Amino acid sequence: MLIVLQQDVSKEAQERVLARVRELGFTPHAIEGAGRTAIGITGNKGAIDPGNFRLLEGVSDCIPVTVPYKLVSREVRHQDTIVNVAGVAVGGRELIVMAGPCAVESEQQILSCARGVAASGANILRGGAYKPRTSPYDFQGMKEKGLELLSLARAETGLKVVTEVKDTETLPAVAASADLIQIGARNMQNFSLLEAVGDLRQPVLLKRGMSATIKELLMAAEYIASRGNQQIILCERGIRTFETMTRNTLDLNAIPMLKSHSHLPVVVDPSHGIGIRSGVLPMARAAIAAGADGLIIEVHPDPDRALSDGMQSLTLPMFHELMREVSRIAEAMGRSMLPGPVPR
Repeated sequence: MLIVLQQDVSKEAQERVLARVRELGFTPHAIEGAGRTAIGITGNKGAIDPGNFRLLEGVSDCIPVTVPYKLVSREVRHQDTIVNVAGVAVGGRELIVMAGPCAVESEQQILSCARGVAASGANILRGGAYKPRTSPYDFQGMKEKGLELLSLARAETGLKVVTEVKDTETLPAVAASADLIQIGARNMQNFSLLEAVGDLRQPVLLKRGMSATIKELLMAAEYIASRGNQQIILCERGIRTFETMTRNTLDLNAIPMLKSHSHLPVVVDPSHGIGIRSGVLPMARAAIAAGADGLIIEVHPDPDRALSDGMQSLTLPMFHELMREVSRIAEAMGRSMLPGPVPR
């Protein structure tokens, strides 16, 4: 249920509504909107009698919520959520681009890549310090040293940093270094990790699991939101289907579906979505045309020598061309690219 409060409700009246929700054994979530506040309710197993709230001072309306992903749904919040990543707004009219290597490999590699993507207009530097891999024998990342190098690249270029957290044990270190915490596809239903990042209140990039439905992605986001953190960016990164000519199948259907069912911003990862370098640019163009709020792109100074995901990583000149072309698509859609950091 969503309790809509009157525009001029007093703080005392709002507190009485919150207290009534708790008295009934449920959890209230204050949701700030344009001009008024609403209170979402979680913890109920069935319908709630609106009579419990309608006569309380300051209550304007009680609206039933029909979907299980209550806090992240359009039914609870009609206007789009704008996620603030250390000053970079994700989800507004301006589109954002995250770019960088799959993994941090050396100081020279990450600085070269950061300088290159910043010069082309990227807003956020991506790079894995902790790398959950299918094989235990594959490169697992530089770990703490990788986080230090990402911070060094941020200090030099002004780019914000997104990097993946692989478990609750390493979450404190990642949270201390990252501006945006990434939950990877393999961890989309790691519920302990979802709850932990929900408690942190830091912006989160939540990637869709490789075999997850759209509803399951939204329910994973609900885990984070239910802990009080609605600074969530959803990421479509391709799903596993019967097709074998591409790494995954980039589900462009997910963009309009997520935008219609949720108020959270949606970005697309065409690099993992297709897994083939030559296909990343066409899929990036398609994602922006379909209404995505941004992109996350794998870029490497020398992809053929990359320690992970080289075959889907763009060269720096290819990334520059991608930025030029998606800017044109954005303009045609009535949007624009958020400018990158001012050169230092």
